[in-house]
Amino acid sequence: VQVVESGGGSVQAGGSLRLSCTTSGITSADYAIGWFRQAPGKEREGVAAIRRSDGRTYYAGFVKGRFTISSDNAKNTVYLQMNSLKPEDTAVYYCATRNSAWRSPHSYEYAYWGQGTQVTVSS
Repeated sequence: VQVVESGGGSVQAGGSLRLSCTTSGITSADYAIGWFRQAPGKEREGVAAIRRSDGRTYYAGFVKGRFTISSDNAKNTVYLQMNSLKPEDTAVYYCATRNSAWRSPHSYEYAYWGQGTQVTVSS
């Protein structure tokens, strides 16, 4: 299974970025894809997750109303649209997937990870 993220970068507070995550090699008929982030000195935390088959989503409370997760199944790609970015959103963002459709916010439940992409928000 391969997971590849792209789209990170540097923006000013209030700006927007869109991250992309392309997966390949998953054999499960249905599965979840999650976005996580890890800031320096902090634990990795769940940001959002989506179920591939029906598009049901999960959002962490700190991103509700600002971030949107979506999926283009034809491209095996999941997007994380991040609006109204804040300096505290600065982190390495990771995409992960698992052989289960449950949209878990817990990183330990995901088996396959991308390399991460840096998002930096300046004030």
